[in-house]
Amino acid sequence: MGHPIRDINWIVKSKVIDSLLEQGSSLTFIPLDSGLEAEVTKICTAETSFVLKVWNRDSKPDVKRQYKLLDALYSRGLSVSMPFGWGLDKNTNQVLLTSFDGLPINKVNKFKLTKLANILTNIHRFPFEDLDSSILQKHDFVSYFYPRIEEHQDIKNLLIRLTESENPKQDCLIHGDFNLGNILEADGKYTIIDWTNGQLGDPRYDFAWSIVLIKIYVGVRYGSFYLSAYLSQNQYTKEELELFEAVACLRWLLLNRIVDLPKSSNTITRVKSIIKNNLHLNGILLL
Repeated sequence: MGHPIRDINWIVKSKVIDSLLEQGSSLTFIPLDSGLEAEVTKICTAETSFVLKVWNRDSKPDVKRQYKLLDALYSRGLSVSMPFGWGLDKNTNQVLLTSFDGLPINKVNKFKLTKLANILTNIHRFPFEDLDSSILQKHDFVSYFYPRIEEHQDIKNLLIRLTESENPKQDCLIHGDFNLGNILEADGKYTIIDWTNGQLGDPRYDFAWSIVLIKIYVGVRYGSFYLSAYLSQNQYTKEELELFEAVACLRWLLLNRIVDLPKSSNTITRVKSIIKNNLHLNGILLL
């Protein structure tokens, strides 16, 4: 492959990027598992490693804002990757260079789930008031998290009813996609990546989305551990979190209709279990 660092028009770059440019052929480039939005490459030097993310798919987020958000959160001690620069590649795709902080969690236990509940709680308690308003934005909840919902009236009707009874707030920093694939682990340290959806929002929804994904892709029992750990640090009731879990499950159902989300042999069984056991969903929805 070419030299992806040199081929980028860096809009913002640190001295680290200057050093990588000087090293040239001594760098090693290793493709990493990529999601639906971007291509991800690990860049290795003799001393350390970095991650280069290139948004060369349909998703075109505001990477300048994401860089500023990461820079602000990292400098204030939150568990995020250190950003080194952003720019555009030769095809004008946005790119971001950060520290390499390990690999996604692939096994969980009570201890790890408690740590993750602690990290998410710290995110929601982050004092964002001194940040520039351009870094932390507010979005309309339904239109942002539920794309093409007008094509799925069964989901839309129930979602509107649920959000009218418990209107989502916009008074906390939220990650927007807190899941095991976006949590890196290395030497007992956990780092939260992919802040594309970072914004001011409702912490109850942010948590509910994360617990729905744990229940679907890891198991209901682990979801119960995670719920207990989060409730021990936050003064929410199980009832209000159940409502937001229904709201989050509706998002999974919608996205699955649009892009056919990854599934294992028991994924649909677990989704049906969530629907059956949630009083806001039971008997209403079809997959």
